[in-house]
Amino acid sequence: MAEPYKIVIGLEVHVQLLTRTKLFCGCLNKFGAKPNTQTCPVCLGLPGSLPVMNELAFKLALRAALALNCQIAGFTKWDRKNYYYPDLPKNYQISQYDLPFSHDGWLEINIASDTKKDYVGKKVGIIRAHLEEDAGKNLHDESGKGADTLVDLNRTGTPLLEIVSHPDMTSPAEAIAYLEEIRLMLREIGVSDCEMQEGSLRCDANVNIHVPVIGTQRVDTGKDFHATPLVEIKNLNSFRAVGKAIEYEAKRHYAEYQQDTQSTFRFGKMLKTTAGWDDAKGVTVVQRHKEDAADYRYFPEPDLVPVVVSEAEIAEARTAMGELPQAQRKRLATQYGLTAYDAEVLTAKGRATVAYFEVVAKSLNDGKAAANRMSDLIYPVLAERKAEITAFPFDAAKFAEFIRTGPTNSQDRRDVFKLMLDEGLDLAAAKAKAGIKDFDETALRAAVAAAVAANPKAVADFRSGKDAAKMSIVGAVMKANKGVPNELVRRLVDEELARV
Repeated sequence: MAEPYKIVIGLEVHVQLLTRTKLFCGCLNKFGAKPNTQTCPVCLGLPGSLPVMNELAFKLALRAALALNCQIAGFTKWDRKNYYYPDLPKNYQISQYDLPFSHDGWLEINIASDTKKDYVGKKVGIIRAHLEEDAGKNLHDESGKGADTLVDLNRTGTPLLEIVSHPDMTSPAEAIAYLEEIRLMLREIGVSDCEMQEGSLRCDANVNIHVPVIGTQRVDTGKDFHATPLVEIKNLNSFRAVGKAIEYEAKRHYAEYQQDTQSTFRFGKMLKTTAGWDDAKGVTVVQRHKEDAADYRYFPEPDLVPVVVSEAEIAEARTAMGELPQAQRKRLATQYGLTAYDAEVLTAKGRATVAYFEVVAKSLNDGKAAANRMSDLIYPVLAERKAEITAFPFDAAKFAEFIRTGPTNSQDRRDVFKLMLDEGLDLAAAKAKAGIKDFDETALRAAVAAAVAANPKAVADFRSGKDAAKMSIVGAVMKANKGVPNELVRRLVDEELARV
């Protein structure tokens, strides 16, 4: 049953860039080092130290902004965003305020149907994507034995791309689809590894609800709904957490709306706030009232020169992007006759898998068969071995050859393929070990032709649209040729019926 309100969601996605060093200093940008071992006077903000911009970080951010269909500013500057937290030793963050380097973009996402066989496209607007330096990390004592907090400053100064969406999403599923598309796209174009468990992709969700109003409830605001105050849920570190937090927060908003006894809608205690997500309890926890831009006291960064972006640099960044996932899905569906679902699965597995598929599909001259056989045989092996397609023992040409010459029965095919992978057997040896007989396809074709000629009524029924009529021919062939695979006979019957 539909909820009696509309959820309104905007996301702020923070992505660490794949650079060797930090944004404004030469410290290593590497996850997993011992705490506070990757710092220097610049990222610690010590007196007399001066920042120098990382050129690669800007180029990667530019590439990402173009992939997000953003407008690129020819001139952009840096700003100081002032606030104090233990993990920000300078007491300010170098960021971008009124002149971000990119703005006004969009990202197309695919929303799966209930059957997951069809997808509905939706464009989510991008307000801006800008560069800034990351803060450090607070490590809180959650044992209950104390209230200590440790601070690791290794992350301080890491190049961070912040992508701010319009509030265009209306369900947890749409928010997750948006995040999945951003993660896939940024990985494919080489901007970030987007590892949420390592903190290189983090998300803040801005959530409120619109409740329809009718009759005397309507406030003279010119709108037919009441909007609850915005709550920003900080640092969500998994797609599951994003979905759960949004769902919980929407229900909490509506519960507060229902408790309001005023004839004119207003919230007493509910304010624009920042909240954290307690995953163990499945609840949000209010942390503070939400700041406005004035609270950060932005002013231009005096130690960094503005950046001027040329058309040549934009062209170079466009070339470096390559084919983007959404365009790739549409091409695969058109070029190889794939369903939206098959194209989605392939693209989600990355460019290397798509390249492998295209070799197989062209070799077989059948995109659907290539997608099905990869799904049947390759994907389960990769999942079990936790490996990428680049490490698969069969290259694409060898896999296509196996599909052409190997068993046609699906179970036999799986058994033989497993023996070839696990024991390194060639096709003939694997078939022999699996007890699978070879059949003379030329003789079998002759038997099929004879059966078609002997069953004119079945042929006539088939041509009149009764597809099941061909099964009498299949049965006759299999009865006369004990042990022949059903799938092979069906294929040969189909080919013969197409000729007569």
